[in-house]
Amino acid sequence: MIIITKKEYIIVLKILKTDAFTDYMMNMPINRIWINYIKTNAKILKDFCFWNLALFLQTRNPNVPDIPNKLIKPVTRNGLTKQTNQYWKLVFKELGSIQCIFTETKLYFDEKNYALDHFVPHAFVSHDLIWNLLPIEKKFNASKSDKLPLFDKYFDKFYDLQKVAFEINKHHNSKSRYMDEYLSIFPNIDSFEKEKFSNTIQPLITIASNNGFLFMKNE
Repeated sequence: MIIITKKEYIIVLKILKTDAFTDYMMNMPINRIWINYIKTNAKILKDFCFWNLALFLQTRNPNVPDIPNKLIKPVTRNGLTKQTNQYWKLVFKELGSIQCIFTETKLYFDEKNYALDHFVPHAFVSHDLIWNLLPIEKKFNASKSDKLPLFDKYFDKFYDLQKVAFEINKHHNSKSRYMDEYLSIFPNIDSFEKEKFSNTIQPLITIASNNGFLFMKNE
């Protein structure tokens, strides 16, 4: 076996975008024939490492959702324009206005005095599934940040709004892909059981709190 040079090893490290290794790793014997293989398959090797790391962490942290997306955060978050226009717009159109569950301010689609937000913070769940989204007052959204809602105070209002939105979209656009996102909670889209919804939301809030997320002030 031929020992590759330090310069060649550094090239490999840069390809894999890993941190510097110890002196032992820097002098680890590697056959030169692997250099081209590593160059060609760098992404596959890196994904394999992250996949197994994710499995390792998920096994030991079963209550933490979406660990793979927590390992590598995207540079920018996806916008919520599609969820707004393809799902919540129907709700605004049907109801005329939506009352913010936090401030009780009336929200209007055309006035754009609202922002679509995550009930359980995106920083924790790392997804934009429709069952965790709701329109809230735009000014309040800026101050809410990644704080957790008080379950006992806000869940009932959140559930009621989600159920109304669900029924409206089910009636007008039952084939929408956003309806399918509820299947991770309910066995089918013919039901919207409060207990099942609560059994999804409450543990998320509890676990997020245990992981250091702060609650909104009880005003």
